[in-house]
Amino acid sequence: MEITTIGSPALWLGFLAFVLAMLALDLGVFHRKAHAVGLKEAAAWSGVWISLALVFNLGLWHFFGAERAGEFFAGYLIEKSLSVDNIFVFVLVFTAFAVPATVQHRVLFWGVLGALVLRALLVFAGAALVAQFHGALYLFGAFLVFTAVKMLRDVNKPPRNLKEGWFFRAFTRLVPTTDRYDGAHFLARVDGRRLATPLLVVLVLIELTDLVFAVDSIPAIFAVTTDPFIVFTSNIFAILGLRSLYFLLAGVVERFHELKLALAGILFFVGGKLLLAGVVKVPIAVSLGVIGGLLALAILASLVRERRARAPGGAQRATVRSWSTRAAGAPSSGTP
Repeated sequence: MEITTIGSPALWLGFLAFVLAMLALDLGVFHRKAHAVGLKEAAAWSGVWISLALVFNLGLWHFFGAERAGEFFAGYLIEKSLSVDNIFVFVLVFTAFAVPATVQHRVLFWGVLGALVLRALLVFAGAALVAQFHGALYLFGAFLVFTAVKMLRDVNKPPRNLKEGWFFRAFTRLVPTTDRYDGAHFLARVDGRRLATPLLVVLVLIELTDLVFAVDSIPAIFAVTTDPFIVFTSNIFAILGLRSLYFLLAGVVERFHELKLALAGILFFVGGKLLLAGVVKVPIAVSLGVIGGLLALAILASLVRERRARAPGGAQRATVRSWSTRAAGAPSSGTP
């Protein structure tokens, strides 16, 4: 299958330069000193990242037409939706390892930087696979449907204890580790020895988690476009805003109980779209409507459930489980 792309070498280099410049500005200027990120700051940065994505989308519309712009926006919306799962995991990991609020942004910054590299590799690998083997799209579709079914099956499954999982045991066995934090440092000198702090454990765990989620989200974007530049840019814009979205939603994400059902629905839809690509061509506008509709319904259902649970005599029982108080667990989607 022939892959066409709007991404000229100059466009790729320009986008990468923009991303690196924004990351340098973020860490080198606005977050030069480690501090706890408040709601106001998180909301401002979320607005910045979303605005930049929309401006980029308008640029695509102007130079390359409405179809390419629609593909980017659909991919961005898919990735933004699926990144909610990352936020659930961040809450679990940070609480399980008692990560101080002042260094959470720093570890997420380096986690995002690693995610940029990993996702670039996955995008190019996926595009190369599709170019050589058209049936890869059907494999992507089958995998996404399988993932959706698994997500539905495990939606109420209790998470595992992170410190009893194979990852923590393997890491501490291979890498000399201390259980004490040393500010925002990933390594610390203890009794003359250079040891990894829990912050390094958390960083590696977050990178592995993102890799697991990327295996779902990148094939999902291939359901709306096979252009590597559109796949990569929509993915990266969503990931760049993930840190601020975490600090904005970490305290309330537990209230959106039905979001995982919506995420499973989105994966099922895009997986089915890939499987039926040879029979039915679903317009971008329909894809956007389905994805947006599922998210809106999930948020509305969550708010209704929360309201009923808080009403006198309502179902405010163990059915409303707090992710933050179950923080010693691991995600049910196969995260290490």
